[in-house]
Amino acid sequence: MPAINLALLPIGIALIAIGYARFRGPWARYQALKAQDANIARYESWRGGLRDSGPTGASIAMELLRNKARQAGAIIGVGVVLVLVALVAR
Repeated sequence: MPAINLALLPIGIALIAIGYARFRGPWARYQALKAQDANIARYESWRGGLRDSGPTGASIAMELLRNKARQAGAIIGVGVVLVLVALVAR
């Protein structure tokens, strides 16, 4: 195995681990906010009230969390590409 492969493999694995660690927190919080928002929507529809269609603090927070999750996903993607390049390149 050439030296470049030996360098790319641990770097790719490290990027996958870092990306996963950065992905877990925002994604879990996003899912919790999404469930809470759905619960509020069900309650207000049961109550007969109309929800305001403007942006809420929760919707803005969900967008920020989605962006953080996308960035972490991109880091994971780069790590996967580096691992594949290290395994395929000769």
